[in-house]
Amino acid sequence: MDLMTRYAASGVSGVVPKFLTPETQALFRKGTVPTERHIVKASSERQPFVALNEHLCMQAAAATGIDVARTMVSDDGQVLVVERFDINPETLQRKGFEDFCSLLGLTPDDKYESTWERAARLTRDYVPKERLREANEHLAVTLLLTYALGNADCHTKNLAFVYDSFEDVRVAPVYDMLTILAYDAYANNPPGMYVDGRKDWNGHKALWRFMQQHLGIEPARQRELVDRVCGAVAQAVPELLQRIRHTVGFEPVGLRMLWEWNEGMNRLRERRTFSLPNWVDEAQAQGLPRPAPAPRFAARRIGESPLLAPRRRTRSIVPSP
Repeated sequence: MDLMTRYAASGVSGVVPKFLTPETQALFRKGTVPTERHIVKASSERQPFVALNEHLCMQAAAATGIDVARTMVSDDGQVLVVERFDINPETLQRKGFEDFCSLLGLTPDDKYESTWERAARLTRDYVPKERLREANEHLAVTLLLTYALGNADCHTKNLAFVYDSFEDVRVAPVYDMLTILAYDAYANNPPGMYVDGRKDWNGHKALWRFMQQHLGIEPARQRELVDRVCGAVAQAVPELLQRIRHTVGFEPVGLRMLWEWNEGMNRLRERRTFSLPNWVDEAQAQGLPRPAPAPRFAARRIGESPLLAPRRRTRSIVPSP
């Protein structure tokens, strides 16, 4: 598909219910949201507090210093507003937007059936040379965040380019970042895209090879980026703990998120240059129930959207015994 097709029919997808609406004031207890520049997302029975989950993960992503979509969450943690980054704030004109799924010629049902190597190749093909290093580091930080936060839903429709002209193509700000492993139905899911031919939360060496061989990021710089990601997640932990204590009903999901974030820091420890406390032990020491993962005997699902019909699967996940 031609990148310069400014209004790609990519749509919105993923495990979080989304809707664009002209009337959202009733969804919030404070102020009015100018909805022509926002996307509104709601939590669901299947993913309670997924709005707050995403907001906290986006706060962590923002602390890395890369571009992210700005988010606001309702006081009860059930509704998320995402500021649209494909609208020019000065002219209100729509920018060009193409997700990697459409650029790779994949159907939405096959959004998980691609690789980070192909994402890197797309970036080399379309991003101007003078911006390529920045774009590659953006991809690297996005990938590291998926491992740090337990985001098994990072697929080709959650990576995109945004542009005003062919000479201005850049990787879109991070969006749809959440700890999906905190939910029973997704607890067994592998990472959303292949790295070095595998989907493996413990495939650390594959991460470092990919970053060096396909993004041109040497080990010393890898350590700096890992430190940025781990430090950013650490900055978000106090707000997560505060929400666990004070947002009614959030504690079960929040504690699972904390466990996954702690696990994520362990996944990246080979390149981390500073120590971090064990947040699971700290939460228990502060009087909270001990964080634990979602049950690892989840049904055989690979992050399919509840809004889509069941997708064709080429690989399945066998429930844990």
